[in-house]
Amino acid sequence: MNYKILLENARKNIKSCRVCQVCDGKACKGEIPGIGGKGTGLGFIRNYEKLREIKINMDTIYSLQEVDTSIKLFGKRFKYPIFAAPIGDVKLNYSDFFTEYEYQKAIVVGCKNAGTIAFTGDGVKDYVFKKPLEVIGENDGWGIPTIKPWKKDEILKKIRLAEEKKVLAVAMDIDAAGLALLGMQGKPVSPKSVDDLKEIIASTKLPFILKGIMTVKGALKAVKAGAYGIVVSNHGGRVLDETLSTIEVLPMISREVKGKLKIFVDGGFRSGLDVFKAIALGADAVLIGRPYSIAAYGGGIEGVEFYTNKIGGELYNTMVMTGAKDLNSIDESMVTIVK
Repeated sequence: MNYKILLENARKNIKSCRVCQVCDGKACKGEIPGIGGKGTGLGFIRNYEKLREIKINMDTIYSLQEVDTSIKLFGKRFKYPIFAAPIGDVKLNYSDFFTEYEYQKAIVVGCKNAGTIAFTGDGVKDYVFKKPLEVIGENDGWGIPTIKPWKKDEILKKIRLAEEKKVLAVAMDIDAAGLALLGMQGKPVSPKSVDDLKEIIASTKLPFILKGIMTVKGALKAVKAGAYGIVVSNHGGRVLDETLSTIEVLPMISREVKGKLKIFVDGGFRSGLDVFKAIALGADAVLIGRPYSIAAYGGGIEGVEFYTNKIGGELYNTMVMTGAKDLNSIDESMVTIVK
């Protein structure tokens, strides 16, 4: 397995994605269903481009030390702070090369083999949530199912299903409230109040993560609701056009809520260097979406494991070149924002 072959295979197996050399959102803008950003695609594009404005400060004058890329979350130790973002209903958005079960098996098992964990998705059809949950159950609960902001009864029902599989945590992509496509398919989603979320989060002992936070105000609401963590995310630019990028809002969110809950971030991250930038600006860990799908379509379980270790290796090398011995050693002094 090498990355060039992985990309070549993915181009043969995915219908809606061009598998560009650089996954920056420009070629697929507005393509929904599909994998593009909403409308002009600027939300997706800005996520990627704003990461390019952050440069890394190199420093190799320090005493020899071991470098540790691992992170502890949910009572478990992970090899890297790099997780697969939730993607569901792959036949609708990618191609029919995989069934939902086959795709999620590649993602869940590939991440597990590489020492990390996958978030899995949800959708209008029951199988979009249940098939990945089946895979997670077959892997001793190694996965984080993500639930859309449906009506409360359905959310609670899905939390109970997740608990039965002994998952490590559960998430809700609260920003999916903007996915008009779901309503068009006859199953609407809606925003949730702090009180709604308090009730939902209190219904389970599982760590609960709210995905889709883009403001300090939203992050503070998540703290008030009792969330274990948040994902700073604009849903890959797929729910609202012309948003700020996630890396732009991450530092101000981190300054307000760091230490009160765990901070994940996604949106345009394409390398271990990008992961380093996110941690330097306040994230605990990073979720990566579309490139994980490409890894799965290009190489199945092996492709996902290979891709995870590729990004993890790039993070390791960046830490060596900046004097960071562990994730806690990475700070804002190690990057420079150039506009």
